[in-house]
Amino acid sequence: MSRATFRERVRYWFDNTMSRGAVALIGWLALISIGLILLITGLSLWLTPVEAAKNNGFPGMLWMSLMRTLSPGKVASDSGSALFIALMFTASLGGIFIVSALVGVLSNGLKTKFEQLRKGRSRILETRHTVILGWSDQIFTIIDELVQAHASQHGSVISILADRDKLAMEDDIREHVGETGRTKLVCRTGRPTEPADLDLMNLDAARSVVVLSPQGDDPDAHVIKTLLALVKRSGDHPPVVAAIASTANMAAARLAGGPDVHLVDSDDTASRLIVQSSRQSGTSVVCMDLLNFSGGEIYMRSDPELAGMTYGEALPAYQTATVIGLRREDRTLLNPSMDTVIAADDQIIVIAQDDSMIHLADGMPKAQEESIVSSEPDRIGPERTLVLNWNGRGHQIIHCLDGYAAPGSVLDIASDHPGASIGSESLVNLTVNVKECDTTDRYALEALGLGVYQHVIVLSDDRYSATHADTRTLMTLLQLRDMQTTLGERYSIVSEMHDENNRALAEVTRADDIVISDTVIGLLLAQLTENRHLIDVFGYLFDSRGSEIYPRPAGQYVRAGAPISFASVIESARRRGETAIGYRLADRVNEAPHFGVVLNPDKSQPLRLGPGDSVIVLAER
Repeated sequence: MSRATFRERVRYWFDNTMSRGAVALIGWLALISIGLILLITGLSLWLTPVEAAKNNGFPGMLWMSLMRTLSPGKVASDSGSALFIALMFTASLGGIFIVSALVGVLSNGLKTKFEQLRKGRSRILETRHTVILGWSDQIFTIIDELVQAHASQHGSVISILADRDKLAMEDDIREHVGETGRTKLVCRTGRPTEPADLDLMNLDAARSVVVLSPQGDDPDAHVIKTLLALVKRSGDHPPVVAAIASTANMAAARLAGGPDVHLVDSDDTASRLIVQSSRQSGTSVVCMDLLNFSGGEIYMRSDPELAGMTYGEALPAYQTATVIGLRREDRTLLNPSMDTVIAADDQIIVIAQDDSMIHLADGMPKAQEESIVSSEPDRIGPERTLVLNWNGRGHQIIHCLDGYAAPGSVLDIASDHPGASIGSESLVNLTVNVKECDTTDRYALEALGLGVYQHVIVLSDDRYSATHADTRTLMTLLQLRDMQTTLGERYSIVSEMHDENNRALAEVTRADDIVISDTVIGLLLAQLTENRHLIDVFGYLFDSRGSEIYPRPAGQYVRAGAPISFASVIESARRRGETAIGYRLADRVNEAPHFGVVLNPDKSQPLRLGPGDSVIVLAER
């Protein structure tokens, strides 16, 4: 290899200095500008001494050369010999090309710096803040719920790190959430999978971290990579809550996140809620009311005064809170056996409007014996269920339905989705049939003979975008409701949708339940962010084993129309081995936001439950 020449070395050195960015370029241009000014000043003193003397010699000529380079228009006012005018003109030309380039580079450098500041690349200094990593439609639900949860707190902070423009994130949050009250929002642009970007969030001082599952292909890979980045970072590790879209990726996510991560299986949770809602109208409304912070919330409280009492005896113990279970030795029991004795170290699980309202009543409220009805719960025989449309969680829904259905039940799937033709194995109680059908076609729906079904589930078709899929779902719901009105048929209708904004439109169809899967997962993540122990409670509620939420006819518990207190409802449910948590009024089922659901009513307030009203209980099937 030939030895580098002096020229090559100089050029290599120059290229290296230029590669350092705007600072190096500014330095070179400033150096050239100074050289030009000194050169013009020296030539003026040598070649035009008369004019130089008239302008105070070296200081004066130096100032004139500087002014001509910074303001080339001043050359028009110069006078003197032709050589002097030529030198000043040369300084002006140099100013146009060299100094102007220096000003341009300075301006561009400042603009770049302002862009970096606008993106938010400074380290967060807040402490005890909630960190959200990633971006999806669920973020608006989470922020809205956390703002409500922290409404009475001073200095509450939610920080967000996502690979989006900082101002765009702030604009979207303002549009979807609105004013955040006392809660401060801090957005930072960066990739949650990069350790250097994670350092911006001051995770050592954070109270909790939420990892969102982004939209697009293979979102779980992004979540798992983020969990790995969180585990590998040094320093303190706050509790982490993450949403996993596919059940198949749960094991990998647990390995990636370690013991400090609490995972939410999005597909499984949404599937179970859809199935429960299809079997008991109003279940999704009750679950949504429990999950959000605007109504009844779930708390865990230690009350030594209740130690030694049985669970059944403790049910009416709180005036403005409703007992639903016990937590002992890291084990959650919802609606345990009524003779379960409460130990001194047990925590009582209750529903209350706020933790400040959880206090024992002065005396146990009395039930009105004359209003209590003793009746056996209805026994469910074989049923027929129809699933319209199909998506990736369809097989999970089938297996969940199989766990609830009586032996000999039939499930028909009507869809033109190619995945719907794949059979489901290992079913115990269900027989599955698949029918080709365009679910938006009125004649195709009528050909299905919907009158033979007790339950209809309308899924969101995953072949389309979320907006288009919701539009098709609305079309199907309108057809079903019109067919019910025209033919006089009655079957429960449960629909799955993506956008919470479409709920108001779907209410026109009077569907029995509308499950907004993204909203449900967002609400659950917000709850777990505030209290990670609730993952066992909600996991218990969404499981087919053990006690679940059931809205049941009020006439099975109390005399219809009789003036009663909710204490009488609690006592009637207790005798059946159930825990009453509220009721639903039939004449308000279409009134947002609670749709007739009243959870945790005052024990002594009078009420009347009509024939169409329901009592909401925790019970086993």
